[in-house]
Parts: sequence; structure tokens; C-alpha cells
Amino acid sequence: MGKGDKRGLQRTDTGSTNLVGKFTQSVRRIVQDVKDEGTASGQTKEEVIDTNERLRAVRMRLDESYDTAKKALVGLMGKYNDSKAVNNIFQRYKLLKSMIKEVIRLETEYWTLVDIPKQEKQETVPAFVLRACTIMEKAQKSGEGVKTTAKLAEEAQSKKERIERLENMTTSQIDSENTQMTNDLYRLLKKYSGLRNLIRQLKNDYVNSKLYPMFPRYTMLKDMIKDIMLHPDYMEVCHEVDA
Repeated sequence: MGKGDKRGLQRTDTGSTNLVGKFTQSVRRIVQDVKDEGTASGQTKEEVIDTNERLRAVRMRLDESYDTAKKALVGLMGKYNDSKAVNNIFQRYKLLKSMIKEVIRLETEYWTLVDIPKQEKQETVPAFVLRACTIMEKAQKSGEGVKTTAKLAEEAQSKKERIERLENMTTSQIDSENTQMTNDLYRLLKKYSGLRNLIRQLKNDYVNSKLYPMFPRYTMLKDMIKDIMLHPDYMEVCHEVDA
């Protein structure tokens, strides 16, 4: 092979190398552009990550309140059914009062159950969920206990891992995940609100029943429990199996 041929081959190799390098840079720029792209709502990647963290934290808080309300009402039904074996009306009357009071005491513990606002007619699902989030965040801060150093370190490590996962996702992927979390949270808010209202109504009915003598009140207490047992909001969740 002549010198001219070698020089031509070297130029060709160099040109191919440059072409590959430029192509790689182009791909990197495209990937970066996709990662940094905005959402339909105009949110930046940092903003969708913040929203993701916010939704996740509120979901954990709501799960706790929902489980507390559900277990209280399911437990009430179990105790009511067991009380049917008690033939002495005076003893059963005492049992009915005790089991109802155990549920409605949750009304006095503001950090146990949070109040969720009603959705306005023209309010979209995302807007309603974010408004509910704001309320729950305030309730969580006011009722939050002192955390140990180990607990704080555990939470910090968990958050670091979550942020790293989100950083490796595109803005659109995070936004899509946020949409799914918002819809899931909306459904849970509706179910929780239903149970919360049942407990509030039970408290009001129980307090009002104190005006009546024992025998009519005994019937009233039974009816209060049976009304919950047959209510759609309770029937929707009472068969859920806890993990």
C-alpha cells in the first residue's frame, strides 16, 4: 500500500471517529433535553420531584388515618356481634355504650383523624388533592411527636434513595407517576372521608341519645351501629384485607 493510500485511510478513520463522536454527543443532548423538558402544566423537573415527595408523604399520613378509622369501625361491628350472646339487657346496654365510646374517642384526638375538606363543584381532582394535602400537612406538623436520631437518619436515607431514583427519570415520567399518585390519593381521600363522617355522626347521635332513658336509648344505640353496618361507605371498605 502506498503512502498516499495510508494517508487516505488515516483521514477516513479520523473522519469516522469524529462522526461517531458527534453522533454520541447528539444523543446525549437529546437525552438531556428529554430529561429537562417541562410538563404540560409548565413544571420543571425540580418542581415535579417536590410534588412527588409531597404526595408520597401525605399518602403515608392518610394511610395511617384511614387504617385507624377502618379498624375502629370494623372492630365495633365485631364487638356488636359478640354482644348478641349477652342475654342480660343491662349488661349488653353497658357493652354497647363502651364499644361506641371507644370509637368516638377518636374525635377528640385531633392528631389521630384529620378533617378533609369537601370537593367544590368546579374543583378539579388535582386541585382538590393538593388542597387536601395542605390541610393534612398542617395537621401532621401539629401532631408530630419527637423523633429519635436513628429515626431521622433512617428517613434521611430513605429520602436520598427516592430522590436518586427520581433524578434518573425523565420529567415526563415523574409527572406521569405524580398523576397516578394523585388519582390514587383522590380515591383514598373519598373512602377516608366516608368513614370519617360515619364516626362524626356516631358521636353526635351518641351524645344526643343521652337525653333518653335507658330502654329507648338501648334501642337507639343498637340502631346507630346497624346504620353504620349497612351504610355504603362502610360496606365498600369493610371487606378489605389488610396486608
